[in-house]
Amino acid sequence: MDGTGTGRTMVDINCDMSEGFGAWMFGDDIDAAMIPMVSSINVAAGFHAGDPNTMARTVGLAKEHAVGVGVHPGFRDLVGFGRRHIDAGAAELVNDALYQLGALREFVRYHRVELQHFKLHGALYMHAARDEEFAVALVDALQIVDPELPVLAMGGSVLDQVARDRGQPVVREFYADRHYGDHGQIVFTRNVGALDADEVAAKVLRACHQGTVVTVTGSTVPIEFESVCIHSDTRGAYDLMHRTRTALDAAGIQVHSFAA
Repeated sequence: MDGTGTGRTMVDINCDMSEGFGAWMFGDDIDAAMIPMVSSINVAAGFHAGDPNTMARTVGLAKEHAVGVGVHPGFRDLVGFGRRHIDAGAAELVNDALYQLGALREFVRYHRVELQHFKLHGALYMHAARDEEFAVALVDALQIVDPELPVLAMGGSVLDQVARDRGQPVVREFYADRHYGDHGQIVFTRNVGALDADEVAAKVLRACHQGTVVTVTGSTVPIEFESVCIHSDTRGAYDLMHRTRTALDAAGIQVHSFAA
């Protein structure tokens, strides 16, 4: 798969799922509706969202649709949905991430599918994108427990660079439903407003065809990626995913897991 995006004929689409908890069944309907349109999913593993029953259902759904399954570890923050920064040391955060990885791995084994990737969630994702101490500790741990497990990361981030330096496979993401700054990385915000589905689809096509994205200041910057992310909890997520998938299909760009 051409990582530059230019003239791309194939791309992965990943989406966060399994984000209900207990009696709060947030996401079940949207997960079922969106999973036929994606090629990879990121499964919440109990800290920012998710619980054993939700995780089991989601992995079973992924198997039914032949979709790649990745773990989606977050801060221990159910109330804040993992979007609030927690001031914790690198070792503690690595232990939390490994705990969530282990929890999902058993459901993956139970359903007789492979664990495809590792992707941090929300504020923890952004922390790893900036904090070298945590990024190094995390990748060193992954090198011990699963050195072949791809890490989904923001291209050019600290985590991306550390993983490459240490030989951990990396899959870079393009964020269809997030805004970009002039440095070529996403502008993190807790509340993403309503987005125009046609504009999002056009943004993804531009990235695939030209390898560029328009920033919040109107500048055009290059972007390199192997996977497109559309979040299931973004307002109007189904329409964003449907329009984007329809546009990719019409353009002859096949949607396949990066591991396919």
